[in-house]
Amino acid sequence: MDRRDFLKKGTVAAGLAASQKVLEPLARAGGAVTAPFPKRRLGKTGIELSIIALGGIVVTDTEQSFANNIVAEAFDRGINYFDVAPTYGNAQERLGPALEPYRQRVFLACKTTKRDKEGAAAELENSLKVLRTDHVDLYQFHAVTTKEDVEKIFGPNGALEAFQAARQAGKVRFIGFSAHSVENALAMLDRHAFDTILFPFNFVLFSQANFGPQVLKRAQEKGMGILALKAMAKTAWPKAMKEEERPQPKCWYQPAALPDEAALGLRWTLSQPITAAVPPGDEKYFRLAMDVAQKFEPIRPEEEKTLMARAAGVDPLFHLGNG
Repeated sequence: MDRRDFLKKGTVAAGLAASQKVLEPLARAGGAVTAPFPKRRLGKTGIELSIIALGGIVVTDTEQSFANNIVAEAFDRGINYFDVAPTYGNAQERLGPALEPYRQRVFLACKTTKRDKEGAAAELENSLKVLRTDHVDLYQFHAVTTKEDVEKIFGPNGALEAFQAARQAGKVRFIGFSAHSVENALAMLDRHAFDTILFPFNFVLFSQANFGPQVLKRAQEKGMGILALKAMAKTAWPKAMKEEERPQPKCWYQPAALPDEAALGLRWTLSQPITAAVPPGDEKYFRLAMDVAQKFEPIRPEEEKTLMARAAGVDPLFHLGNG
């Protein structure tokens, strides 16, 4: 896959205002100039993020050449938000070299499942090494699910101490967390002034389980950067289906159907008061997400009605009281 050619300044129409000439050149795709990729402010950080990220699972178990090309393509289109974690197989090993040419111009988020100070500090050091960078822009407690997670993070020699030390050392710019439990997300929000939250904000979860509105409201009240997981998710895979039988093996859940339902699901999430969404790790879904986000329009009432009809009676991935 060849890199997209950029328009050179000399080809900008003479009638454009001088102020426009300092903007980043627009990318060419198929001979047509694409629209600038939409960006939104990340809470109180002052950072402007593209409204979707490239999630590291997209490059898990791929050739390095594939990782290089898809990262280059995403960057050329205007995506400046990249998210990864040590638990995503060899995603860090692939993303590090692929992102290296663009590192100073993008926002890199990483995570840890370690809840103790020593473990979190060690995992951060390894991530920095593998990702070929001296810092991450956002470091997150990954998948906070239980009360025990919360207590360990905030307890003596807990992971929060490692995060704060890393921030003072310039290895971390901002601190956040991801969670799959409403109750424990709220507990995290009440215990610390985090910069960001990464949480499942999804049409099925909101409509069928009342899962998420409480977290969204609390995060808004705190002025946080709000990032979304599972925007294009629908339900669990059938219990009888073996992992190797899943049509999208990089999705541990059953995603919304391509293309219309998945596109509507993403647009629904992006129509909420959030900054950005991390699409599924399946390449087809990520490419659809790029297209939908690039020409994003808020979901219309009649479209939302159609989407919610699709959600009716669907068993959601999470429920209140989980964790």
